[in-house]
Amino acid sequence: MEGMKGRRGETATASGDDRLARRILDRCRDLDLLLAASESLTGGLMADAFVRVPGASDVFLGSAVTYDIEAKASVLGVTPGLLAEHGAVHPRVAQEMALGAARLYTQPGHEGRVLGLSTTGVAGPGPDNGRPAGLVYVAIAVPDGVLPGDALGGLALDGYHLLSYELHLPGSRERVRRGTVRQLLVRLDQLLAPRKLKA
Repeated sequence: MEGMKGRRGETATASGDDRLARRILDRCRDLDLLLAASESLTGGLMADAFVRVPGASDVFLGSAVTYDIEAKASVLGVTPGLLAEHGAVHPRVAQEMALGAARLYTQPGHEGRVLGLSTTGVAGPGPDNGRPAGLVYVAIAVPDGVLPGDALGGLALDGYHLLSYELHLPGSRERVRRGTVRQLLVRLDQLLAPRKLKA
């Protein structure tokens, strides 16, 4: 019986994620925005959340899975000194990963339209370099002019507002990874909520 409950719960969560992803994609279409991601601990689950939705290809550009710490620097342009000092699990790393994703997937004609997303953290089952399992940072890079400045805050850098969020997620490695995706979807959905958009 316990296994059945678990499967039903996972199905309900997946269904909820699908609804969130669909709503985000629809809002991005309305606003003529595009999405790109960079993923560490989620290893492609963020991309899957979007591509599960039919028609996502007109909004979602792709995701760079940079699991290796050096790939975060070489592929995404995360500052090597930042990684050397703090490792991969740090809010500024998440911000630079999100910015790197936005830059990586911006093609001619896409300028100022690509929102970057990122995930980095400790999925578990145990701690990593003194950081506990379930400690995760997600970030969103928002191009200037997309949302009112007072609705954003965060770090302003190179034409983007870089927002990061610290998460403490319980459960197994898989629950942490899937919970990371859900929490990033929730925050992106809130950020794009109509009440926060320019008139």
